[in-house]
Amino acid sequence: MEAVFAEEHITFPRYGFRGATVHPTGMVTAARIRDADWTAVRPEIRTTLGETLFLPRARQCELERFCVRNGVTRSFRFDAWGDLLEPFLDTRFDPEDERATLARLHGAGFAAREVAEIRRRLTPLMHAYNFGAMVWEWAYLGLCDLLNAANAPVIDPGVRNALGDPAAFYDWTMMIADRPR
Repeated sequence: MEAVFAEEHITFPRYGFRGATVHPTGMVTAARIRDADWTAVRPEIRTTLGETLFLPRARQCELERFCVRNGVTRSFRFDAWGDLLEPFLDTRFDPEDERATLARLHGAGFAAREVAEIRRRLTPLMHAYNFGAMVWEWAYLGLCDLLNAANAPVIDPGVRNALGDPAAFYDWTMMIADRPR
């Protein structure tokens, strides 16, 4: 993943997430950026279409300067994917922690049944990614990790294919990420 900054646009010479508007290469103008968070674990921008695009951590300062120069506001938002993917961490959570996670998701508009369905759909992929591919992440899995998993060549093609059309899957992940707006 790379990002090259110009005065009023960001070019992505190699963006590996199938379905992204900038895959495999593309550009986003400042006018198409709704907001950004250069302080996030993975710096990110959100487009006016609700798409989240990730940038390398090494470009954090450049992203901040770009946003300030172009009037793009910094916005922290609820991380629905971090909570949705929590069961796939290499960590055990006590019932109180699980209830708190479900309460946060409920507060963001996710019904318990929907949470269960999302997690059921992603179980084969996230198990293959975090445990089968030996990532062993124990602290945090979010949208970028989900997209990495869905595009990782080490994941069995049958598991990836079960997600459906890559562009439709990508759009689904973006819709969920943008919901708690």
